[in-house]
Amino acid sequence: QVQLVESGGGLVQAGGSLRLSCAASGRTFTSYHMGWFRQAPGKEREFVAAISWSGDNTYYADSVKGRFTISRDNAKNTVYLQMNSLKPEDTAVYYCAVRQGYYSIYDTLPSGYHTWGQGTQVTVSS
Repeated sequence: QVQLVESGGGLVQAGGSLRLSCAASGRTFTSYHMGWFRQAPGKEREFVAAISWSGDNTYYADSVKGRFTISRDNAKNTVYLQMNSLKPEDTAVYYCAVRQGYYSIYDTLPSGYHTWGQGTQVTVSS
């Protein structure tokens, strides 16, 4: 069973950047696609980005396309989310999650992911 730990959140001004990391335990990291989601207060959890097990394919929500970049280092069992040009509406708790590698990365529903980290807070001030 894989376990996930996110880090890298914090407070940043609008227009700034942050890089989130998600470290996974276990020896089957390359069996999984990885996703990032976020949840703002009073809102449902929403899809942000996903990356295939190999790292060859990525997919983004329209709201972050061109500003965020997802990547992974399978040697380090870690997935990253580089966030540039941050906006106040990006403020949320950010979660990473795993999805079995035989499923599509284009399914954006949280129910398609089976293991979640504890989340890291990102706050963007205006």
